[in-house]
Amino acid sequence: MLQILALLGTIGAFDYSVTSSPAETKAHEIIPTHIELCTVGPQYYAFELVTTKNIPGTGLATGQVQASVSGNSPFSVQLAPDGSYAYDLHVSLQRMRAPLQGNLVAWVTTTEIDRIERMGTLDANLQASGRVSWNKYIVVVTLESSDDPHQEQWAGPIVMRGMSRSGMMHTMVGHGALQEENCAAYGYGN
Repeated sequence: MLQILALLGTIGAFDYSVTSSPAETKAHEIIPTHIELCTVGPQYYAFELVTTKNIPGTGLATGQVQASVSGNSPFSVQLAPDGSYAYDLHVSLQRMRAPLQGNLVAWVTTTEIDRIERMGTLDANLQASGRVSWNKYIVVVTLESSDDPHQEQWAGPIVMRGMSRSGMMHTMVGHGALQEENCAAYGYGN
């Protein structure tokens, strides 16, 4: 296998360089010339935030959540102390202005909404960052009357929401072969 990678690197197929002939190359001698490509995550980890249109001025708003592995992890996954996956989340909203009254706050919750954690208040650029240690989760942006960092659950109206890609997956157990679960009933999917 190493000989194949070294050969491909020699001819430039993967833009790798080797320090000796392909037959004598060892794994530690194969050097990617664009090391930053090894750390760029796929767009698969991003998902859309959808407006609820409940707040004036949000009808045309769009948003996105970028999920990534922390920069201090040398692996493509990061684990929380309890063994679950951990992701760094970055929320950004576009095509809307900051509200004149109240604060936009980002929250993360399980798909069953039985556990809720506050990510933080969106800044002047309508961005916030936080961390989640669940595989399936929902990101919710609400309009809160005050900026209380100790608030445990949202009290204001939901402005935008989006579900992680893993949260959209579900099993077909209990469904017939030709039946499908109506995911649109949850507000997601077509």
